[in-house]
Order: sequence, then structure tokens, then C-alpha cells
Amino acid sequence: MSASPLVVENLSFRYRDRAGTAVHDISFAARAGEILLIAGASGCGKTTLVRAINGLIPRSYKGEMSGRVLIHGEDTTAMKLSAISQKIGTVLQDPERQILGTKVLNEVAFGLENIGLARAEIFRRVDEALAHLKIEDLRDRDTFLLSGGEKQKVALAGVLAMRPSILLLDEPLASLDPASAAETLDAVRLLADEGMTVLMVEHRVEDVLRIQPERVLYMTEGVIRYLGEVAGLSKVVNYREVKLPAEDIIRRAQKDSAPAEIQILPGAPAPRSGDEALVRFEDVTFGYESDVEVLHGINLDIKRGDVIAVLGPNGSGKTTFVKHAIGLLKPKSGRVLVDGKDTREATVAEIAKTLGYVFQSPSHMLFAPTVREELAFGPSNLKHSKNEIETEVKEALRIVNLSEYEQDPPLSLSFGQQKRVSIAAILAMRSKILAMDEPTAGQDYRNYMNFMDSILQLPGFEAALFITHDVDLAVIYANRVLLVADGRLIADGAPHEVLRDFSRLEACRVIPSSLLALNVKRFSETGRFLRAEALAHV
Repeated sequence: MSASPLVVENLSFRYRDRAGTAVHDISFAARAGEILLIAGASGCGKTTLVRAINGLIPRSYKGEMSGRVLIHGEDTTAMKLSAISQKIGTVLQDPERQILGTKVLNEVAFGLENIGLARAEIFRRVDEALAHLKIEDLRDRDTFLLSGGEKQKVALAGVLAMRPSILLLDEPLASLDPASAAETLDAVRLLADEGMTVLMVEHRVEDVLRIQPERVLYMTEGVIRYLGEVAGLSKVVNYREVKLPAEDIIRRAQKDSAPAEIQILPGAPAPRSGDEALVRFEDVTFGYESDVEVLHGINLDIKRGDVIAVLGPNGSGKTTFVKHAIGLLKPKSGRVLVDGKDTREATVAEIAKTLGYVFQSPSHMLFAPTVREELAFGPSNLKHSKNEIETEVKEALRIVNLSEYEQDPPLSLSFGQQKRVSIAAILAMRSKILAMDEPTAGQDYRNYMNFMDSILQLPGFEAALFITHDVDLAVIYANRVLLVADGRLIADGAPHEVLRDFSRLEACRVIPSSLLALNVKRFSETGRFLRAEALAHV
């Protein structure tokens, strides 16, 4: 066992400010040249395990720890964190927490400079890491102008440049478009084939299965429930918690009762032909730099009853487009109207009464000392009554399954939980339109299905819009899909119209999922797109 690059022996850990152990009696060994997929519901202990392996526990995260972690036979408690980081590279869920440099080149070179490598060697390794991930074009870009997915790839490049023997990836696909996710996974497979040990925490299990991980470690409630070959996973996993390929879900779901139909946006009557748009884009162009356009001539209306999925590559302008709807950005030319009012003439606070926006990175939103205060902040600013605020906070916490964390500091929670807090903060404001940027990032299958179902059944919303790289989210929930690429609106229509053109999707770096393929195949008998659990009973 000691010959393995990584050995975890009888590891248990309880955070200082939490009741109960986060992980309990974890033991396994990871081999050189293997990809070990770590799966499980949000809060099951996956990120805690990563923190214990890379030395952040017990150094940065305090609590009671027992057991030990061995790296190439050496106990990590006897090693300096700087020594551990040269052998173990970690890519976090939220790239905002990892990127320090103002330029991509500086960011990727940061670790190499800290260990005192020669300048020529630093440049060689930086260029090699960027080439490995096919992002050489980002080398001289400002990091603050990158999209979330681009930042994720830059963070990975910075780790690869250090040439660790063990790579820990905590939700590395969360912010990546499907094609970028596939390219990243291919790069990871190549690294493992070259001898690196890779541990990958990931909710997008179907995507990871494509590169044939050698083993899967499945956790629930801080304990290992399964450790073995991929073939055995579907027999032990709860298909409602971990997102399996659609065929596997259908096979399992056929043995259960049919799911109940949900009513999406019950408070939004179908728009009549003469209805005024809630939000209107009129020939909108925009650029962060005066001579570079990011959006080119965007024209569209958002009307009552719309549930819109926005798909497209990293860096294509999706977030920039949505930020115009909430007035955070103003058009270079053209105009955006919210409830008939030009956003140039309205404050962000005024627009928030109509449109609530959930940022891609929760660290851009969260600041209050407790979850409850975080959720009460928006309604208080909108002058809701004390009783209304109490009801709104309680209901929002229930919807995102965080009622027990009401008094916890938001920034002490996991990335997935922080994401749900940021969504709950907007839900509590009761805006007419809900706009979410990557709402399912860091969420297990059960959590994201439950809160999407609950959000879209709330009587207060008249329209919803979500930016997503999860094609299945568009398949299951959207009644309208926008395809954006290079700052242009490539397609706008019903899901069965936009998503059946696989060649156009792939040109926009959107890879059809198994659920989409099944829905397209069976559309003639169903007449609409359905979730896998419903397809099982058609």
C-alpha cells in the first residue's frame, strides 16, 4: 500500500464550528496513472476529503482530525504546505478564489516564481501548460476580463505548470462549456496516461465516464459507500442524487412510480400578442474596450411566461448580455428597456424590483455575517415589511434546502451551498423575473432538480432566464432557448427547434447529451422534451 503515491488511512475530521464529523474513517490508496472519480451528493464530504489531502486541513480549516494522509510514503502532518503543493496540485470549484494575477501569463507563472525557477524555464512551462489546455490565445489577456470558464482553465494551467505528481480537481467542469469540458477531460486523461495520479470530484458524472476513469469512489454522509470499477456504480448509487447517463436513469426509474407533473411559472399567464415585453433589447452593441465589440446587434424580447435557457461557448458574451438586462452594463449603442424604462435612466436598485440576478460566482454576492442576514438584505432594501421578510427568508431557505444553515456564515459553506445561498437571496426579493448565471454549478442532481422545480413553481415569477452549460437543464425546463456565439444571437426558439440541430450546437461548442439525443429520437411520440424519469413512463 505504501508504494501508492497517495494513501489515506482511517481519516476522520470534524470542523471546529460544526456538529458531527464531515468525513468518517476514510481509507483508500490512489495509484499512479489512474483517474479516481469521487462522486456523491452536495455536503457528503468530498471537498473536506480534498482539503485533508492537500494539507488545508488542519492548517487552514481547524477542527478535530484523526488518521493520516501519506504522499509518496510521507505523512503530510510532517510536511510544510509549500512542499505539499509541489507534489499535489489543486484546482478549486470557484476559480475566483484561486486567481491572483492580473494577467494570464503572471497567473500561470505565479507558483513557478515562488519555487525560484529560472525565467526561461518559467516561460517554457507556462507555454506548455497553456498549449496542453488549448488556451494559448489567452496568454496576454487580463484575468478580470475572462469569462468564468476561461478563468477555470487558467487556474488549471497554473497547477499543471507546477508538474505535480498528484492532481486534485474539485468540480473542474462546473464553469466550462461542454466542448471545453470535453477538452479538459481529454487533457486529464492524457496526464493520467503519462503517469499522474488524478482525483476528480465531479457532479457531471456522465461527462467523466467518457474518459473511462479507472475507479469510482462514492460517498454519502461522510462515509465511503462504494470504491471500485465504474461498472458497479449504477447498482449502488441513488440515481436521484448522482446524475447518471439518461439510459441508466430510465432503466432504474421504470421500476418506480411516474413523477408528478410540475406547473412551471404558475403566476405568469401566457403572453397575448399585444403584451408589452418585460425586457426588450433593441440593436444592442457593447464592448469593454472602446475598439473591441463583445455584443453585436442583439434584438430580443423577454415576455411573461418565458423560461429561457442561454447556451453558448465560454467567452461568447452570455453573461455580458444578461448584465445589460439588470443595468450593471449600459449599451455602447442601442438600448435595453426593463418594464418600458431605458436602463440608462434607471438605477440597479430600481431594476432589481423587476429583475433579480444570481451571479456566476457566489463570492461576488455574499458578504453578510449569517445566511439569514444575507437573505434579508435585499428585501429590506426594497422596503418589504418585517413579517414579509421573515416569510420570504424562511421560504427561500426551504426551497434551496439550507434551513439548518440560517445562522452560519455564508462564506464558511461549500461552493455548492454558497451558490444556493446566492439563489435564495434573490428568491427572497420576489422580483418578477429571475435571472441566474450557472445556477446548477456545484450542485448534485437531487438538489438542482428540487430547487429548479420549486423556483419555477413559485407563483410570484413572471419569467425566468438562466445561463447554463448544462444542456439537460435546457431540455428539462426551458420553453425557449437562445444560442449565443461570438457576441451574436445565433438561434432563438423552442427547445425542440433549436436543440435538434446537432451540427449547429457543436459549432457553438454545445455537445448533445444522452438525454437530448433520446428526446429528439422520441419527440414524435412525446410531442415535447421530458426529463429522464418521465421518459421512463412514456
